[in-house]
Amino acid sequence: MGLPASASRMLRPALCVLAVLCIVAVAGAATARSTVLSAGFYRTALDDEHAWNRVYDQVLVDPQITPVTRNLLGQLPVPEAILTSNLKIVLPPETLRALVDQQISEVIGYLRGEHSTLRLTVDVRRLSANVGTLAQIYFGDLIASVQQSTEPDFPAFLDGINAAARDVVAGRPPAGLPRLALSPDEAATATDALLRVVPQSDRAALRPEVEVALRSGDVGTALAAVGPAAFSGRTQDAAAQLRQAADGGTWNITADLDTSQGALATVHQVRSATRLALGVVEPVAAALGLAALAALWLTGPSSRSRRVMLLGWTIAAGGLLFAIVIAVARWTTGGSVVEPAASWPGSVARLVDDVQRSAVDRVVTVALLTALVPVAAGAVLVALAGVLRARDALGAAPRRPAWAALGATAFALAGIVLVPLAFAGQGQRICQGSSRLCDLPYDELAQVTSHNAMSTTADKFIGPLQDPLIVGQLNDGVRALQIDTYHWESPAEVTERLRASDLPPEQQRQIAAAVNRFNPPREGTWLCHAVCRAGAVPLVPALEQIGSWLRGHPSEILTLIVQDDISGEETASAFEQAGLKDLLYVPDEDPDRPWPTLGKMIDSGKRLVVFAERADGPAPWYRNFYRYGMETPFSFQSPAELSCVPHRGGTGKRLFLLNHFITVAGGSRLDAGKINTRAQVLERAHACERERGRPVNFVAVDYATIGDTRGAVDALNAERG
Repeated sequence: MGLPASASRMLRPALCVLAVLCIVAVAGAATARSTVLSAGFYRTALDDEHAWNRVYDQVLVDPQITPVTRNLLGQLPVPEAILTSNLKIVLPPETLRALVDQQISEVIGYLRGEHSTLRLTVDVRRLSANVGTLAQIYFGDLIASVQQSTEPDFPAFLDGINAAARDVVAGRPPAGLPRLALSPDEAATATDALLRVVPQSDRAALRPEVEVALRSGDVGTALAAVGPAAFSGRTQDAAAQLRQAADGGTWNITADLDTSQGALATVHQVRSATRLALGVVEPVAAALGLAALAALWLTGPSSRSRRVMLLGWTIAAGGLLFAIVIAVARWTTGGSVVEPAASWPGSVARLVDDVQRSAVDRVVTVALLTALVPVAAGAVLVALAGVLRARDALGAAPRRPAWAALGATAFALAGIVLVPLAFAGQGQRICQGSSRLCDLPYDELAQVTSHNAMSTTADKFIGPLQDPLIVGQLNDGVRALQIDTYHWESPAEVTERLRASDLPPEQQRQIAAAVNRFNPPREGTWLCHAVCRAGAVPLVPALEQIGSWLRGHPSEILTLIVQDDISGEETASAFEQAGLKDLLYVPDEDPDRPWPTLGKMIDSGKRLVVFAERADGPAPWYRNFYRYGMETPFSFQSPAELSCVPHRGGTGKRLFLLNHFITVAGGSRLDAGKINTRAQVLERAHACERERGRPVNFVAVDYATIGDTRGAVDALNAERG
């Protein structure tokens, strides 16, 4: 027997409230599981805000943080200037990303209860190897000169150092040290300096022996005198400390944090809360919610249409309440969960603020989509109730309303759990540095394009147009390279090429005067600007470096636009020698066909697009750019002359090259500082897009590291993605 009608009417409000609250609890837990308790969620937020490159380009160069940076770098065995200029070699962005990903995964696994202890570790071996490599490069010339050799022999040098150190520790004068002619005052000063490394109690006894040795210029005997006292016991202590700091090449961060008062207390508290929410609240809420909905059906009105409507409004109310809670939370927090401290450097505060706003916006998006599921299911049930009421009015028999109600309820509860999970899997999907660009077609992508990318100050080109090496440009955000391929020219060809080049007359005279006297012709194929004697990079090794970079950045797509003075066959041979065939993308034979999305290109592994200015094949991946693309003029004498008028390629093409540089007797670094600003690039790109009816794809600039072309390109892609 059922409950009396009066009891049922009194029970229904309580059941409705219980069901609504359970729906909110389940939706909240499911949203949390797929966002704040998902490692991919944090990776996405960091990638969307370009956090990795901002660490190098904004944080580490912030005047407020440089004193700390300088102090840290001062502990390493390489001069600070060498480290700061090569920081992306010592700690590449991909390595930094991997290190942070490792810590995020460990923390999230701990919070979700997947392991019982928190162990944060960093493998420092790779960083040590990078520092060692840099040190070898820096000290190479010095060691070679000491060894009187053209190439340094580092193993032999280290063996010599170790042997000398063992002699000093044992109290034996190391062999091979030069004698120094020191005045009495200089000998006394040197004695004071040496004695500072020995314990205070030993200094008085050692001083006479050390000072006598130094006055006679015998450095070896002085070192042997202080060695035993200076190093006795300390060597073992230092080795033990080093092993403790880097256990087998691994730094245990957790051990250091545990020694700080309360450093991990918040993490442990959050773990207790998440285990309660996921392990107790979520399953209990799901069970109670189902029981409440079932009880509502059983104790509902006698009319089946009203019973279905009650169920529908209850489920919809749960989704609506969850959406309201999320909206209120977003409004009250303003998208900021952690308030940066006033003492934080501005660059750090901005980065933290941007990342957390991106993260909060994503939580809100997932939560609102999750809330939409029960709202939609409830609306279906309400509509079904209307149909049943109409059928009742016509005297028609109902068609299994119980099964329809059960199906809609199951859909609502399953959707609450499954919709957030669909977003959780997107955390690791990155294309061209952002999770938002994977569905963007290639012919709608904007890319920072390095004009004459091979002509760099690093490679000592005369009249360079870029500063870092090609790989350095790629690390700084360049994703399209304009390069020039040549054979080494004869003297007559030099003169002819110089006349047609954009090099200033004085540089043309200097190069012509130096022909053959300092720079004889060389065989092979090269990357040059106008003439190879003004600067040249071997083509195949440069392509190998590009290939290595691409393989190390598997979510990136790169485009080459080749000003080709060598044949298509020679170009194809160079790419084959460089081992790039598996990366080459083959464009559709029809240039009017839409291009695939970035995600599809990355999934296929074909991530290197190569165009020629003159050739069209014979390799299918080597196509003439102006069949597929159009451009603006490229010979502007001042910023005021920049225009969008058609040039090579005409109009109506799918790809659009915006030549955005000034040529005044060569490249203009000063003008690059004016026109490479974010505002200038965006203003011209938008104007040319309106005029030509296609999105700008390649923003070609001189000195790509000057200004903020990358910021402008990111803004263009944000508009499209």
